[in-house]
Amino acid sequence: MSTRVQRCVRKGAAMCAAATAAVGALPAALLAHGVTAGDKGYLEQVSGVLLAPFAYLGAKHMITGYDHLLFLVGVIFFVYRLRDVGFYVTLFAVGHTVTLMSGVLLDLRVNAFLVDAVIGLSIVYKALDNLGAYRVWFGSQPDARAATLLFGLIHGLGLATKVLDYNVNAEGLVANLIAFNVGVELGQLLGLSAILIAMSYWRRNASFARHAFGANVVLMSLGFLLAGYQLVGYFVYPTI
Repeated sequence: MSTRVQRCVRKGAAMCAAATAAVGALPAALLAHGVTAGDKGYLEQVSGVLLAPFAYLGAKHMITGYDHLLFLVGVIFFVYRLRDVGFYVTLFAVGHTVTLMSGVLLDLRVNAFLVDAVIGLSIVYKALDNLGAYRVWFGSQPDARAATLLFGLIHGLGLATKVLDYNVNAEGLVANLIAFNVGVELGQLLGLSAILIAMSYWRRNASFARHAFGANVVLMSLGFLLAGYQLVGYFVYPTI
């Protein structure tokens, strides 16, 4: 098992290096932090309480936020009881709500590339946890509850950088931010519902046990890929 995990980590790191080389040739526009020109232009021009647009924006960001969804896939991969799924998702939601609200209200501006790189690595972390790597390497598994809350805080900081990039008018900011967070939670529920349905069908199939290891290797590799993508953005476009 140890040799298999180490081999998979090396493959994932190789994908990260390949991503670093490939992404360097991409234009800066493709490395923007999930903020479309249309959404940004609209919200920079309006003011006041805009509950519906912000709720829509929050839901849109979460549903299209493949990095957040990939992490949640890792979290629930081996969680079977709905009560446990709800517990971990709630921990994650509490974490990202705290840093989303405080990050925007306190104007905590951090480099979005670095935050998103850490989010990519959080996917790697969870995939390795699912593979049992930490038990092999260190003799014990990390506390899944603490890790989920911690990465929820980091993911929320990533969400805060998206909101701050909109340069939203201060008028009605708190109400709009609450609406955005409600939209994020709705988007998370929609995305997670689709994931749970797909996972429940897969778990009933004998192929789940055979391919669970490979699926987490893919998940880990995607995390490395996302981290490499964002790190290239940080070094190539440091002023974005």
